[in-house]
Amino acid sequence: MKSESRGGFRRLRYAKIPMKERIASAGLVFLTGLVMLVISACGGGIFGVTGGELQPCPASPNCVSSFAKDERHAIAAIEIEGVPHAAWRALEAELESRPHVEIVTRSEGYLHAVFTTKLMRYRDDVEFYLRPAAHEIALRSTSRMGYGDMGANRDRIESIRAALVARGAARPEAGD
Repeated sequence: MKSESRGGFRRLRYAKIPMKERIASAGLVFLTGLVMLVISACGGGIFGVTGGELQPCPASPNCVSSFAKDERHAIAAIEIEGVPHAAWRALEAELESRPHVEIVTRSEGYLHAVFTTKLMRYRDDVEFYLRPAAHEIALRSTSRMGYGDMGANRDRIESIRAALVARGAARPEAGD
């Protein structure tokens, strides 16, 4: 490599990269971005209730669930105040009132919503499962992309819990 001086700075002159390699590199970057976009948009996760429980969290720390046993993923279910079906309707109303929330599956006692973050447009999946006999709403919130979530899923659930407490549909968590 040769160096030349311009205006007191030394610049290295690199060998030119052949056009075929530049096009191949640009194509690879484009395809990688496209694959990540499709994965993010489609979700591809497994959702729903199996054996009376929501699906388990993955090993990554970007998920919380009321069925999880480990501290990293565990979060308390929403304890119902009053009639279970009235609390369920309050939950539906709360989710419908929030911006950037789309309810994608709604059935008797099960709800799957997608939350889209405002800034980066990340899509997170949140599930709720009404358990009237236990007087609770079980839940799971998981990020579609990335490894960590900086506490976003836990914060989201606690925000929903607080809103339901304010509506008189849920009890505050024991530590509150």
